[in-house]
Order: sequence, then C-alpha cells, then structure tokens
Amino acid sequence: MNRRTHSGLWLLAAIALLPACASRQSANDLPETRSRVLITYNVRVDVTSDGEHAWPHRADRVAALLRFHQADIAGLQEAKKNQIDDLVDRLPEYDWYGVGRDDGVEGGEFVPVFYRRDRFTPVDRGAFWLSSAPDSAGSVGWDAALPRVTTWVLMEDNRGQRFYLYNTHFDHRGDTARVESAKLLRRIIESRESAAPAILMGDFNARPDEEPYGVITASGGGSIVLRDLAATVTDPYGPDLTFGSFEVGNEEDGRIDYIFATPGVSVIRAGVLTDQLRGHYPSDHLPVLAEIKLMK
Repeated sequence: MNRRTHSGLWLLAAIALLPACASRQSANDLPETRSRVLITYNVRVDVTSDGEHAWPHRADRVAALLRFHQADIAGLQEAKKNQIDDLVDRLPEYDWYGVGRDDGVEGGEFVPVFYRRDRFTPVDRGAFWLSSAPDSAGSVGWDAALPRVTTWVLMEDNRGQRFYLYNTHFDHRGDTARVESAKLLRRIIESRESAAPAILMGDFNARPDEEPYGVITASGGGSIVLRDLAATVTDPYGPDLTFGSFEVGNEEDGRIDYIFATPGVSVIRAGVLTDQLRGHYPSDHLPVLAEIKLMK
C-alpha cells in the first residue's frame, strides 16, 4: 500500500466517524447550553356564564399556545381540576403539580405548574396559603375575599442544575392581603436561599407602580433580589398590559402578570403574547413569556 492510499483510507475513516462524534457532542452539550422557556398564564376559571368564551371553547387554544411557544414550564392560574385534566389530555409530554386552594386536595382553583417531563425532575414540592397561617389549607389571609395558594417546586434539569419555581395568584380585592402576600413570599423564598436560584411567577393583581410589586422587587428588602424579567430586557415583546377582556381592543392598561427571578437566572427575551383568533383571546389574561438560562 503506498503512502497516498494509506492517507486516503485514514481520511475516509475519520469522515465516517464525524457524524457519531457530532451526535455525541450535541447530545452532551445541548442540555447544558439550552435556554428554557417559561410562561405564566391565567387561563380563566371554567364558568358556564362565559358563554362563547367558556372553557370548552378555549381548551384547545390554550394547549396549542403552550405547545407552539414551546413552554418548558408553564405556571397557570385559575385552573380547576377539570381544566387541568383537559390540558393533560392535550399535552401528554407534560407532567404537573398543584393542589386545590379550598382544601389542599382538589377543591377550588389550582395554580398548577406544568413541566416537560423529559427535561425536568421535581426534587421537592409543596404548597402554602397566602395568609397568616400558610400551612393551613383553605385559610383566607387578611382582607382577602378568597383563599389564595402558592405552588412551589424544587426542579432539577437534565444537567443536574436546580432551581426553585413558585407560582401564585394574589387576591383581587384585598389591598392589605396583596401587600402581606408579597412579604410572605419574600420571607419564604429567603428562608430557602441556597445555590439554587428562584423564579416567581403568577397573577399578582398589582401594577408596577403599586406596593405589592415594590415589596417583591425591593433591592434593599432582604437578602434576595427579585427582578421583573420583562422589565430587564431592552425591547420587551408585546403590549404593556396583561389583563382585561377576551376581546381584542378591550384590554385594561397595565401589567398584573409577571415572571420574577433572582440574579442566578439570565433572561434572553421576554414579553407579553397576544395570540388571538378572529379577535378573541384564549383567556381574559395575556400570557407572559420569558426565555432564560440558569447561570452556573
């Protein structure tokens, strides 16, 4: 065999190995460098009085929105158990966790966390109520009209990185309840402070110029800093509002739905989604999306 033939055979062998090497590199590197898409979405409770906007007419569209925008994790609000079941049927690639706010089991609305089972494993999880007795299922806090619950999950991704995820829904009537709920959340998040970053999402029923938002984002309010991810990007996508109506054009000014995170989370893009069909949104809230990476 001459030198030229020998060299040619080595070259062919090297080329043959390239796809396998590239495949192994992609499989190893992708989970580490891959960003994660988070969505918080008040899907509007299932009530027959909504008529053409009642849940049976919207379930497919809510599920399609989450899938189209490739949500890795979705924190939902106002979902009753039948609504969760409908989404589970339509989104088989997701697992979920949550409890009913009325009894800590299945009674009343949930604030469930949906997550891609192929990308995340819950290490620990639980729920607490937004009241002076947070461990008491169904407790109503301060001047709130209804019991309000927070779902939390300590997640581990498929690279072994961990983070806390909190999903909540503040009361719509109680001014004091919203402020005290914000303080309670900060205390609980601070009490679990560790190397794991924290993400807080939900419907806070408070605009950026109101006290609950200020309590959550206060830089001098404790040992953690929670940033409004949509406010940290230079050019957030979508309108500066998240609530108001099923009808396009009838929304109320201002944001009340947010995704907050500690500095261990970097944001790539964030904004408010306006997916609609023939002038109708899938819910009376607009979903908020943030694409993030966990910093090592």
